[in-house]
Amino acid sequence: MRLSGLFVKDVKEGEGQVLVVKAAGVTGMRVTKSQALGTQGAVCRVRTKAEGPSGADTPLELVFHLPPPLLAAPGSGAGPSTCPAVSATEAEGPWMTLLHLDHMRAKARYVRTVRQWAAALGLTGRLMFMGRVILLLLQGHRDRVKEYLVLQKTSRVDVDSSGKRCRERMASVLWEARAPPGHSRFLAFEVKEFSSLDELRKEFETAGLEALFPECALGLVK
Repeated sequence: MRLSGLFVKDVKEGEGQVLVVKAAGVTGMRVTKSQALGTQGAVCRVRTKAEGPSGADTPLELVFHLPPPLLAAPGSGAGPSTCPAVSATEAEGPWMTLLHLDHMRAKARYVRTVRQWAAALGLTGRLMFMGRVILLLLQGHRDRVKEYLVLQKTSRVDVDSSGKRCRERMASVLWEARAPPGHSRFLAFEVKEFSSLDELRKEFETAGLEALFPECALGLVK
């Protein structure tokens, strides 16, 4: 794919930043809204549908959702080696959400999809299995966590009893808040299997989330 006539259209600030790059044309490839690119924590989406015969130029917008360190606001003087000021909400800690997933019939595909969504949105955390209990702990920018929840509710991520792809209708949010004091930030998104209640409890304790275990998780495994 070759893009021509690139220029920055607008920049918006918030919990993460949005950079819209306008392309006068795209040559030699069919591009649709469903395509997405990731680069160093940025999430890139195609905003306008661009479909055309090979060799034809078609208008295109690429929308980059960037964490604050990756993009400086215009006129701020910050460059690649200078990070913008951290917002008050970021200084307080990342947003966290604990989900209970009722079941996974197509487990391998479901897990792969969750990993892909987390990576695309720049989220870290844990997908935890213990017997029939499935817990998903997400950490990151609040807006990105909200985007994940929309995907979880609206995408056909699993299959029903007949093998037909279906949405996850029984996922529930057990807890959400800013990361509590003493929490050790997750550096990556990991999938973990536990064989005992004690192992699951230790995972919460290691992350500095021991108070969550009796409040949100213990009742599910009894």
